[in-house]
This record gives sequence, C-alpha cells and structure tokens, in this order.
Amino acid sequence: GAMAGGGCPWWPRCWAPWPARPFTSSSWPFTTRRRRARPWPSNCIKTSKYNVVTFLPVNLFEQFQEVANTYFLFLLILQLIPQISSLSWFTTIVPLVLVLTITAVKDATDDYFRHKSDNQVNNRQSQVLLGGVLRQEQWMNVRVGDIIKLENNQFVAADLLLLCSSEPHGLCYVETAELDGETNTKVRQAIPVTSELGDTSELARFDGEVICEPPNNKLDKFGGTLYWRESKYPLSNQNMLLRGCVLRNTEWCFGLVIFAGPDTKLMQNSGRTKFKRTSIDRLMNTLVLWIFGFLVCMGVILAIGNAIWEHEVGVCFQIYLPWDEGVHSAFFSGFLSFWSYIIILNTVVPISLYGKIRLYCKGADTILLERLRPANQDLTNVTADHLNEYAGEGLRTLVLACKDLEESYYEDWAERLRRASGAAEARDDRLARLYDEVEHDMTLLGATAIEDKLQQGVPETIAILTLANIKIWVLTGDKQETAVNIGYSCKMLTDDMTEVFVVTGHTVLEVREELRKAREKMMDASRSMGNGFSYQEKLSSSKLTSVLEAIAGEYALVINGHSLAHALEADMEVEFLETACACKAVICCRVTPLQKAQVVELVKKYKKAVTLAIGDGANDVSMIKTAHIGVGISGQEGIQAVLASDYSFSQFKFLQRLLLVHGRWSYLRMCKFLCYFFYKNFAFTMVHFWFGFFCGFSAQTVYDQYFITLYNIVYTSLPVLAMGVFDQDVPEQRSMEYPKLYEPGQLNLLFNKREFFICIAQGIYTSVLMFFIPYGVFADATRDDGAQLADYQSFAVTVATSLVIVVSVQIGLDTGFWTAINHFFIWGSLAAYFAILFAMHSDGLFQMFPNQFRFVGNAQNTLAQPAVWLTIALTTVVCIMPVVAFRFLKLDLKPELSDTVRYTQLVRKKQKAQHRCMRRVGRAGSRRSGYAFSHQEGFGELIMSGKNMRLSSLALSGFAARPSAGWIETLRKKKGGEGSAAGSPSGGADRTLKV
Repeated sequence: GAMAGGGCPWWPRCWAPWPARPFTSSSWPFTTRRRRARPWPSNCIKTSKYNVVTFLPVNLFEQFQEVANTYFLFLLILQLIPQISSLSWFTTIVPLVLVLTITAVKDATDDYFRHKSDNQVNNRQSQVLLGGVLRQEQWMNVRVGDIIKLENNQFVAADLLLLCSSEPHGLCYVETAELDGETNTKVRQAIPVTSELGDTSELARFDGEVICEPPNNKLDKFGGTLYWRESKYPLSNQNMLLRGCVLRNTEWCFGLVIFAGPDTKLMQNSGRTKFKRTSIDRLMNTLVLWIFGFLVCMGVILAIGNAIWEHEVGVCFQIYLPWDEGVHSAFFSGFLSFWSYIIILNTVVPISLYGKIRLYCKGADTILLERLRPANQDLTNVTADHLNEYAGEGLRTLVLACKDLEESYYEDWAERLRRASGAAEARDDRLARLYDEVEHDMTLLGATAIEDKLQQGVPETIAILTLANIKIWVLTGDKQETAVNIGYSCKMLTDDMTEVFVVTGHTVLEVREELRKAREKMMDASRSMGNGFSYQEKLSSSKLTSVLEAIAGEYALVINGHSLAHALEADMEVEFLETACACKAVICCRVTPLQKAQVVELVKKYKKAVTLAIGDGANDVSMIKTAHIGVGISGQEGIQAVLASDYSFSQFKFLQRLLLVHGRWSYLRMCKFLCYFFYKNFAFTMVHFWFGFFCGFSAQTVYDQYFITLYNIVYTSLPVLAMGVFDQDVPEQRSMEYPKLYEPGQLNLLFNKREFFICIAQGIYTSVLMFFIPYGVFADATRDDGAQLADYQSFAVTVATSLVIVVSVQIGLDTGFWTAINHFFIWGSLAAYFAILFAMHSDGLFQMFPNQFRFVGNAQNTLAQPAVWLTIALTTVVCIMPVVAFRFLKLDLKPELSDTVRYTQLVRKKQKAQHRCMRRVGRAGSRRSGYAFSHQEGFGELIMSGKNMRLSSLALSGFAARPSAGWIETLRKKKGGEGSAAGSPSGGADRTLKV
C-alpha cells in the first residue's frame, strides 16, 4: 500500500498486511521528502544494457560466449609461450581485436540510443504536491506516496490511485494504447470519498493509507483498500491510472502514486532483454566445436609423428639440429609440437560476426441484445440489421441501452455492492453476480459504429506471407468481437473457412473440453474426406508435427485471455499448441502483454520454427523481446516497441519486403559467406598438415608469418564481405512475385551440417592439390639458367600465389550478383597481394628491417620463371574445374526454384528484346518484310525441348499456390506485371513457358 502526506508506502520486497488500525500523520510524522531515505523503488526506468563502467567487461563477456572468440583468446595465450609458438602473437591478436572492436562499436551505438530514450522518459516533467504547493519534478524523482497532478493529453508517470478530477463525480478518461493496443478511451473514476478533494490544500492534508496487492503484471485487475478517517474503502482497477496511459478529454486530475518505476504494471509486463542468437549462430558454435576436435586430431597425429621422427631421425642430427632448451626427450618434443600445431592450424576455425437513477450500458451486440426487455422488437430487428451491415464493412460496433432504477432498489443494490467490494474472498464472483442482476430488462437506445481502418496493404501482406508458408497468429488486447472483426478485415478469417472455433471457457475443465471438441471435429472431417488419419489423444512434444497439421479443410481458432491463461498451464499447453497449429488462423484476444510473450515462448519451446513478433505499442514489448526476431512499428502508440526491437519500420506492409526480400537475401548471403569462409580457411590451413610430413613434424609453416597475418584480414576479407553485403540470387521483384523462394531458409537448406562437410571436403581437396602439385613440379624443375628451382621461399611464394588466385576465382564463381564493388574488391585484393609480396621482398624493407625481411628479391626471381606460372595455372584449373562441372550438371539435371526463376527472367528479357526489334523492323520496312520477319523461328521450340534446361513439372510445382478467393485474384492483378502474377507464381511461369 501507500500512504499520502508522508505515510509509509507498501513494503516492496517483503510485503505483509498492515495493522488493521491505520496510521495517522501524528503517529507517523515523516514528511514526503524524508520518505526518500527508505528503500522504495524510484520511478527511474532503465532499458539499456551497459554503462561506462560495465560496458567493456559485460560486452566482452557476451562476445566470448561465441566459442570461436574464446578459442582465439586461448590461442593468443599459447602464442605468448616462446617454447611452443612458431608464429608471432600479432597473427592472432590483429584479427581478434578487429572483430571484437567492430562488434563492440555496434553494441555501444545501439545502447547509446537506449540511454537517450531512457533519459528522455526519465526527465519528463510532472507536477508533484509538496508542502501544499505544486512543484515541477522529473519523472525519475517521483516516489511512492507522492500526489501528482496530471493535465489533459499528459502521460501518466506512474501507477496512480485516482483521487479527484475536473469532471463530475471524479471521472476521467484515459487512452490505454500503450498497454493493451486499444486506441478508444476508457473511463476511470475516483472513489466518492476522495472525489471532492479538488483543492490543493485539502489534498495536502490527505493522510489516507492504502493496503494493496504486491506488484504484478495483471493489467485488468487491482485489489486494495483505502483506510481514511476511521473508515475503509475498497479499491479496484476502475480507480487506477496506469503508467503508459494518456489523459484524454479531462482538464486535470490528481493521483496518489501506488507503484513506481520497475514495479509499475507496464514495466512488469515488459520482460527481460535477452541475448538473441540465430539458428546459424547456434549451428556455428556446434560446428566450431567439431572443427576444434578435428584440429586436436590433426595436432595429435603430427605430434606423434614429431616424437617418432625425433626418436628415430632427429637424434642423428643433434649437432646440426639440437633440441631447444628444456627439451630432453622425443616425447616432450612431441608434446610441445602438439601445441605448436594447434597454433599453426588455428585458421580452420572462423572468427564470428444521480441525476432519477438511470443506468446506461454499452457493449457488444452478442451480450446486450440478450439483456433487453422483449418490447419493441421491431427496433431490435432494425438495429440488428444495421449491426450486420456495419460489421460487414469491417466497422467496430457497440450497442447502447439504458434502464431506470427505483431509488430504494438502487440504495439496497449499492449497499450490497459496497459489501461485496470489501469482501476478502470471492470478491470478483460476488461483484459479477451483482452486475448481472442489474443489467437486465434494459431499453435499447441504438448502436454505434466507428471505422478502425487497417493500414494500407495489410491483407495483401498477410496473403503473400501465407503463400510463403509463414503462419500468422494475432495476439491482441482487443475484445473478442473487435479481434474477430480485425481478422475478417485483414482476410485471416474468411466466410469460406470450414469452421471457426471459439474458446471462452472460464475453468480448466471447460477449456480442455472445448479444445478436445475442436480437435475431434477436425479429425472427423478429415476422416470423412478419406484421409484415414488415426488420432492419438496424447502426443509427445517430440512428435508435435502430428497428423493434425495435415488435416484437410481450413479452420480458425479464437481464444479469450481468461481461457488462454488455463490453456498455457503446463498440463494443457501441448493440447492448445497442437490444436492451434492445425488451424490456418489463430487469434488470441484480451491477452495481457505477458501472455503474448508466453504464447511466443510456447511455440519456441515445442516447434522447430523461427518466431517473429511484430507490434507497435508498449504492450508488445515483452513479446518482441521473447521472439527470435522482434519488429517494432513506429506508429501512434509510442516508440517503446521500436526501442525493444531488432528491426523497425513505419507500416505493417513493409514486413513482406523485410522477410521475402531482405530476409531471403540476408540468409543467402550469410550461408554463402560461411561456406566460402570454411572453404578458404581449410584450403589455407591444411597445407600445413601435409607439409608436416616433409619437414620432420617440426611445426614449420609453409607461408611466411606476414602472409598468415594478412590472408584473412587483407587478401580474402573484402571479396567475401562484398558478397555478404550485395549478393542476390533473384531480383527483388521476383522475390515478391514468387513467395515459395522463401522456403529454403525455413528448411535450412543452404547451410546445414551436410553443406558444412561439403565445404570442408572441398577445402581439403584444394589443399591437397595446392601442396602436392607445386611439390611435385619443384622436385625436378630447373630455372632458366639450369639451376635447381626448388627452395623453401620459392615454394612458399608459389603455393601462396596459387592459393590467393584459386580462392579469388572461387569467390567469383560464388558471386551471383556482380557490382562494381565486387569487381574492385576481388581484383583489388589480388593486386594488393602482389604489391605487398613484392614490397616485402624488396631492397628497401630489407635495409630498414634486415632481421624481418631477409629474402631479398625472392618473389621477383620466382615469379619470373615460366614454370612457376604454369604450376599456378595448372593448380588453379585442377582445383576449380570439378566445381564448375558439378554446378553445371546440377543446374542442368536438378535445378532449384531460384534457378528456374532466373531462367524464366532470362527468357522474358530475350522476348522483350525480340518484340522491340520486331516493332523497329516493322516500322522501318515494307509490309512484306514485316510479314516475313514475324514468321521467323522464335524461342518456343528451344524452351520446350529442354535442351538448355529441363524444366520438369516437379521443378515448377513449387510455384503452385493453393486455390484462393477472388480478393487474392485481385491482389495478383495488382502485383502482376508483364504477364505474371504476384500472388500465384505459377501463373507467371506458365504464361512465360507456353510460348
């Protein structure tokens, strides 16, 4: 509870009921300001993750949760031990620090904007009654027990008990859009005993005490009692103004702060900020562990080889090749060699990125029409027709009714209501019975309808996302009738649906029975269609993708918040989820922000699916934080959703571009990036493994240390970065036209364990050729002057040059969309390699750093030999030709959907060019020449022959979409262009192919 005028607030951490007799100001003589010394929560909110002191340690802790980063830190420590390190420490620390710095800068920038938003909210001004005078205070300085004044259109600073207002009977109006998403105003009323306290001097002497429930996240419920002037008065949610609301159509009001800061219901529903990881991130951590195991195996093999070589051969050359200081046995030499090879081979692991008494009532038609008196049935029928007409146009409707009450009855009813409000047990049930008693035999006044227009493009967006096999659930704080109307407006619900199940049970048994009946109806309908499914009442969580999801017919599920609370219990959540997953559309209405998050968490727990939550208000924050991907819409309901999101935009329709275009491209680019990264690193590193068998397992490197340092951060970083930023398989128009192109990402087809092993195998294959072809050539080759060509540095330059050229050609083959930047980065990286190579072997660097650059002129002499260039060319061809051949055969024999789309795009371009040429010739020539030209052979026979690409019916079946209603056809016509259809990719493909 809270006590005004210097009273003691509720105990925030160890809450217990206060004594039955209330404290008075004389028995508790603290002033309002002195109360601040007690540990009550402040009204300051904090959504940021870091501050100046904690940023570095917390951010580094988060970054080192990536296995790869931890691994490279471990390597750096090893490289500081001279007995085992054959590479300089900067070969590891430079790329590691670069990656950590880039990530830290991005995280710091994001958190800066969170701090900026927090400061803006915490520094808002509020009028606080102190010593009988209204003073301006920042929101962060408002405390429990303060009395604050609100004016029209101001945000409510904390959870307040409404004391009085400028309106009669202590009424005020608030907009709760940030809490429940509803933009219509709601009525709140002060209790009669405080509603007359309109003077600041009277409010300053107010010394009542509030005993209430502890902080919780229930937006629609509040229980408490006000003790004042030796009496007690029950308090309910109708007397509360919650933080996040906006005062509307009310000149002013005063309220007593009950909950502040993190204890407010808004913040209790916001959820915790989570460190989100993508499925590729989780897969990467697993793959890095596998690679580390592979690295250890290679290190063990080479260490054993070193011990054997030192025991059998090395001892014979102790005079020329003595053991290092501290090494006294071949076994210990092998042990040190193991750690040396762990360092050398580390690059196989990638670094990650009262007036008579009349009762007025308003409500839904389904409720109020049943409570009318039988008279005047004609008016009722006319109103019902109007309601149906309004609802058919997607308007929000309300029915208005009234009832005159006898004064004696009202006084008796009001007394029973007062006793029920103060009851300690079953308060809600007793109140419901009393309200139900009075809300009967009412007189119909009429009906209202307001337009709640959806944003432009919402139905079309939902249709296209559905064609992309994306399931859409609506989680809203709106009433059931409103939510259903929205469902019909955005075409999630249609009249063609087999059945719409509505779950409204108030008990666990009722909800379970309604869910069971829904499942039985779906199964019976499926059996009647001959599908022959056998249904098991209980399904394990591992088999939740059950036969229910293959049910024929289209169903929808609508469930209320109070029913959802039971459905989300542990013993029923699986039944609820499997029922919902069998439906085409799911609408959860009157749900709290926390329930939104619980539904998302339920799907994440049992379904192997990526969840995306999109919302525009503070009531969506918890859901946005819980989902794998959080999207905020910057609309009229504040920016809380935007601040908590991973992505933000201004309209819902942009979601289709986010997913079908940018989402696809991002997945494609990331998969290509990872595949290429693993390939080039294995091709680079495994050369050391093969070299170990020819250097006495001495942990000697093939390349010089500068090449090892620059390979990942200079020679091969920019081309793959350009591909990861700009690459695309099909243009954005085709991505929107063919939603089925989104499915490979849903099924993880482009990067998975199988693709990972293919990349590793290709990298190992390249490393074998990269080492053994130059090795075999250098064994017998001679220079132009007849001298032996083979020497260590010449071999190193040849292998390094071959490697850079091969991986550059490979990135060119992997690039599907060429830009000037791609060309510049690929050829620029090659040029940078040769420039740095010649510079490091130049006279100038040798004279400045003779101990570091000792091989003067080696690159110039080596690359001047034709045999070296023939070796490089042979290595490149042998490494690349199998890749080219495999991709050609795959494109010809088993094309993917994106390949087919690209091919049809190419055909369209050729047809357009042909038609333009025909028009030009027809205008320029005679009728006879135009007639002859129009009969020349076209592309139809070539396409249908299948000589260039076999466009089988199976390849094009992915274009097919389910039969749709007329509004989807309209959508197709709007989206269609050049004889294609946006909603139905098959339409465009068929018209193109049937020339």
